[in-house]
Amino acid sequence: MARHEGQVIFVRHALPGERVLVQVTEGRVGDRFVRGDAVSVESASPHRVQAPCPYAAERLCGGCDFQHATPAHQRELKAAVVREQFERLAGVDVDVTVQPVDGDEDGLRWRTRVEFAVGADGRAGLRGHRSTTIIPVDDCLIATRPVIDSGVLDTEWHGCAAVDVVDAAHPDEPVLVPVPAPAGADAEGGLVGELARDLTADGEWVGEYVVSARGFWQVHPGAASTFLTRVVALLEAAPGDRVLDLYAGSGLFTMRLGELVHPGGFVLGVEADPHAADHGRHNTAHLDHVEWRANLVERELRSLLAQGVSADLVVLDPPRAGAGKETMALIARLGARRVVYVACDPATLARDVRAATDQGYGLASLEAWDAFPMTHHVECIAVLEPVPHRAGSPAGR
Repeated sequence: MARHEGQVIFVRHALPGERVLVQVTEGRVGDRFVRGDAVSVESASPHRVQAPCPYAAERLCGGCDFQHATPAHQRELKAAVVREQFERLAGVDVDVTVQPVDGDEDGLRWRTRVEFAVGADGRAGLRGHRSTTIIPVDDCLIATRPVIDSGVLDTEWHGCAAVDVVDAAHPDEPVLVPVPAPAGADAEGGLVGELARDLTADGEWVGEYVVSARGFWQVHPGAASTFLTRVVALLEAAPGDRVLDLYAGSGLFTMRLGELVHPGGFVLGVEADPHAADHGRHNTAHLDHVEWRANLVERELRSLLAQGVSADLVVLDPPRAGAGKETMALIARLGARRVVYVACDPATLARDVRAATDQGYGLASLEAWDAFPMTHHVECIAVLEPVPHRAGSPAGR
């Protein structure tokens, strides 16, 4: 962020402390703020590097934000954002370090799923920053090699708005899904329903998860194993525990938690997407003490509380919009001894942590992970626990 004659300018392709020449790309004199691109650097940051991708430049691809910074400095910048958001929105000072996920070395060739936009000529490309313009590309350096080698960039996709390419464990070849297209149709007109994801955690094979070709799964190949390892370690589930897995997707955490609470325990997975919930049932079919509800989380929580249900542990992994104040209040009423919150947006996480604080839960720990190298996105894992003797807290009732 820079200022010119009192006006705020959000500048792409620059780093804190640099002196740059900026070309304004959005806005005009008199606006509260404008946006711009650094078109030349007069005084460079010691953390600046040459962007490895030729499309990571002004007025070109909008996919990457930080290719001009070292991976270590990218993580420092993200940590600063997390700290600022928690101080501003949660009123909490956090000392956090953003860590690389399992297997990441240079922040390239990690994205196992890419949605390529399709232009009027039928050729696939990537959208420009904050633009509907489609940038023709012959490679994407953050995409895995199988995604690029799938032929998506060499094929004409007439009648499609986009093509989603997914690099999964099974089938062996990446799946290409035109968007929009007849429901369930792939590039050759066959059916695309389920993909398999092999998963290891703590160095051991966990299992094979079935997910929808268009369903949610972490796009970094090391992210799912990292988050599963950390959530399990932080939650400390034990035999006999009653666990709620909210926004459970296809059961990334549900399966392992179901194994850990046996015998005598119980896990309920709650997922609004009925297709993902069906895959979750498939993935946990061998665990008779795991159940699934295809329902909105807030609606299901209200129903459970009306039945007098409580929980020992709660894990939630909501979408970018977060859980929200009402849902956090409902979670607090469950009386869990620990809540582990996985978040892809530090601002909504900080907001929800503040909401939990108002309900008697405090932030016990916070981790941050670089699951999206070269971009501004950062994944966080927060642990919330009841604050003893606080008026209105579950521990104080």
